[in-house]
Amino acid sequence: MDLKDKKLTNNSSLPKKKSKQASTSSNRQQRSFIRGIFTQERIISLTTVAIVFIAWTLITNKELVSPLFLPSPMAVWNAFLDIWQNGYKGNSLLFHIGESMYRLIFALVLAILTAIPLGMLSGFSKPVRAALDPLIEFYRPLPPLAYYTLLVIWLGIENPSKIALLYLGAFAPLYIAAVSGVQRIPRDRVNASLSLGASSWQVFVYVIFPSCLPDLFTGLRTAIGFTYTTLVAAEMVAAVSGIGWMVLDASKFLRSEIIFVGIIIMGAIAIAIDACIRWIQKTQLPWIGHDS
Repeated sequence: MDLKDKKLTNNSSLPKKKSKQASTSSNRQQRSFIRGIFTQERIISLTTVAIVFIAWTLITNKELVSPLFLPSPMAVWNAFLDIWQNGYKGNSLLFHIGESMYRLIFALVLAILTAIPLGMLSGFSKPVRAALDPLIEFYRPLPPLAYYTLLVIWLGIENPSKIALLYLGAFAPLYIAAVSGVQRIPRDRVNASLSLGASSWQVFVYVIFPSCLPDLFTGLRTAIGFTYTTLVAAEMVAAVSGIGWMVLDASKFLRSEIIFVGIIIMGAIAIAIDACIRWIQKTQLPWIGHDS
């Protein structure tokens, strides 16, 4: 075989090598994806959920607890299917969920648009912080239902009073997180940007705001948790729609299976919202650092 034939033979083997490398890389990605799904922490979490579900099933099957206090998983599932198909008190399940989410999201957007700018301004300006801190520190520890009656008197029992209550609940955590985020920024980082010719607006957009994002995301998760709890309380006091109202109304008729349906739905929605925020934080804030 001459030299030209050897070159042709070697060149013909290159696509095979490339295909092998591509398949090896694809296999590695698949194994990495599988390992990402079945991590030790997730296996432990799924095991815990399975143990709770098995214990719940055994307790109800053995009738160790009255169904009035603890309905069986099958009864809860059947109640969910009934509400999904026929609705509850004239409205569909999606309508009740949509009403609750509308109140929650509207209040959160208002809180984000006001609490974060004011918090960042307070972090820079001591006079502004001195003016706002007494008001926020006064109402922040108060139970929401303590001043909700005033909001109902002022704004009525419809959505405005509920949105105002949720707004106040979300404002304080976001404001405090913004103040803390600004105060933790090293002064040298800002001075270095200014010395390199950055304007005040550029320093805010490219230095200060990104540096505050970890604290802001933490504050947002805290605000959503507190607001979600306040939403249920608000709907239980004065409402004719929403998941919280559905749970309260079912309790009047001792429909414990519907109560469990409402609680599970509220918990699932809260977990989904928090998971979305953590996913955004992990993908859009790579400079924070995350556990493997």
